[in-house]
Amino acid sequence: MSCLGTLIGGTIGLFLGGPLGAIAGAAFGSFLSGAGNRVNFTEVPGQDRYSSWYGTRMNRSQHSQMTFFVGAFSMLAKLAAVDGNVSQKERRKIEEFMNNDLNLDAATKATAFRIFDTALNAPETFYQFANQFYREFHFQPQLMELMIDIMLRVAEEDNGISNEEETLIVDAVHIFRLDDNLYSRLKAKYTGGYRTHAGPYYGREASADTAYAVLGCTSSDSDDKLKKAYRKLVSEYHPDKISSKGLPEEFQKVAKAKFIDIQNAWDIIKKERSI
Repeated sequence: MSCLGTLIGGTIGLFLGGPLGAIAGAAFGSFLSGAGNRVNFTEVPGQDRYSSWYGTRMNRSQHSQMTFFVGAFSMLAKLAAVDGNVSQKERRKIEEFMNNDLNLDAATKATAFRIFDTALNAPETFYQFANQFYREFHFQPQLMELMIDIMLRVAEEDNGISNEEETLIVDAVHIFRLDDNLYSRLKAKYTGGYRTHAGPYYGREASADTAYAVLGCTSSDSDDKLKKAYRKLVSEYHPDKISSKGLPEEFQKVAKAKFIDIQNAWDIIKKERSI
């Protein structure tokens, strides 16, 4: 599903509810009020185009995808602003993330920035966004982990992770009920100076220590433990599986990169241990 079509196709803020619904409503309410024939309502035979939309709720998957899309750019906005005003350099880094990591087209990128800019100036807080995100995805820890990974990635590319940014990200880890060791493992991918996959910012050979961190293991773990960790992660983060859990189409490139991270980390460990 493309989130853009749903965002400009109905009163998404009303259906999302909560602080993220407020952001979506503020970002797109004025657009919708003057949209006229440009709004694409869901057509149902025998109903007029307006009642058909208001009588049709998003299904569970669509609701989750919209929560992830709006939540991600709302939290990234508050993260970018935590250490002061958002500079042009920081906006360029966000745009690079949209271009290189998400591969957004121009229209979807404009949608993402509309959410980002609305959240920047909104009274709602990062913590309100994170709590709503947790309520939506508490049964899908993979998606919450992916959101922490995204925040670390964006923060690191802007002259490294500042103390203020790390405090906010760690707070999100706790709100998401994720383990502190998992956070340390995710952070090591970025602050260690290595990446396990090739990409716009990556391309350097990964160290063995980084490979163990990707699997959530250490060099002292047995071969059997490493194999179990690898198989579990491959199952959890397979692109087909994770997309069915409510990840928007626009973020599936990031999920695929994480899947490649896991595979490449296992290849490095197998080579080191001659497994």
